[in-house]
Amino acid sequence: MLPHSFDALNFIKTPVWLVSPVSEHLIFANIAATDMMRNKTLTEMRQGIYSASAQQQLAMYVPDLKSELDIVEIWTVWRDGHETTLSCRLSLAGHEIAGDVIVFEGIVSQAPSGLKASRSANYQRKKQGFYARFFQTNSAPMLLIDPARDGLIVDANLAALNFYGYHHDTMCSKHTWEINTLGRNILPIMTEIARLPGGHKPLNFVHRLADGSTRHVQTYAGPIEIYGDKLMLCIIHDITEQKRLEQELEHAALRDSMTGLLNRRQFYLITEQTNPSHLPAQQQFSLLLVDTDHFKNINDVFGHSKGDEVLISLSRMLEACSRKDDFVFRWGGEEFVLLLPRTTLDVAMQVAETIRAEVARIAIPGLPRFTVSIGVARHNPDESIDDLFKRVDDALYRAKNNGRNKVLAA
Repeated sequence: MLPHSFDALNFIKTPVWLVSPVSEHLIFANIAATDMMRNKTLTEMRQGIYSASAQQQLAMYVPDLKSELDIVEIWTVWRDGHETTLSCRLSLAGHEIAGDVIVFEGIVSQAPSGLKASRSANYQRKKQGFYARFFQTNSAPMLLIDPARDGLIVDANLAALNFYGYHHDTMCSKHTWEINTLGRNILPIMTEIARLPGGHKPLNFVHRLADGSTRHVQTYAGPIEIYGDKLMLCIIHDITEQKRLEQELEHAALRDSMTGLLNRRQFYLITEQTNPSHLPAQQQFSLLLVDTDHFKNINDVFGHSKGDEVLISLSRMLEACSRKDDFVFRWGGEEFVLLLPRTTLDVAMQVAETIRAEVARIAIPGLPRFTVSIGVARHNPDESIDDLFKRVDDALYRAKNNGRNKVLAA
């Protein structure tokens, strides 16, 4: 945390948040921003009931921000005594200590008058003219929405009808909140979008089709006046396959390829995001370091494929013995780490002892039984992760030296 470096931002009325794109730590929030948070975390604001964004991971924005693209997110914040929306414009700044920092600057403005119908609530579809040709022949699904009529869809082009699977009359009897999985929570977001200037990066949502299936979509929406009616034009791009690939890549980046457990990188991401040295007492955690006894002998005598079977079987057993909120990591080689949130040392010792006993019962055809040694430590207030890990590693070392197949606490 580097609050002293950004004190000047407290003198402006615009809410400003500074966030690391790598760790997603909130580095600084000025007074105006803090007032809108009301104990909300960054994640809660970005993923709230009225929130919308183009990327889930902040690091994905960095290339576009370096190219100076206009990127906006819509957050759920606390303002005027209730939860509401806030548009935040993103930019990239460099800091001599923090490195690259994403600046989220709140856009606080009044709702535009364009959200009210200008003359008539009875939009009539036209078949001639530039707009009709542009709208009907475009290969991208396009919807016309009337915010003044509760987000009613008043027109849809052929590509949209094919995408959603509705006939025109049925499509135009629906409201945008009926096709968006956010439900009526999409309406405040629509109001917020109508305030934004054109050209910003589209936002991502999940839309429901006529057959009940859902698709990830990226939508660009903005106010438009057609034949005297002030409406919103929404252009839709199906990004379901892109999201699937992103999720697979994210899974691969955060998981051990052989065991499927979380990897060491994810351990540091989780412990950094939770910022353990500042958590309240009930959020403190315990750590287990599990090492497979005589694993080198298994590899040397029975071969590496059998050694892999041991690690995979051990991984499944660690998952089976862990509780709902526990995290299981493959630390490297034959070592594993369990992070137990809100867990006292006594309870952590009980979990470790259960693991030790259950592992000793694992039977793999063609292999003798094997055991594990476990070091256990409870995180202390103001203790760094490195110091905690040194203690739990020392406990494991003593367990190994005292005959293995043991559980010892730091």
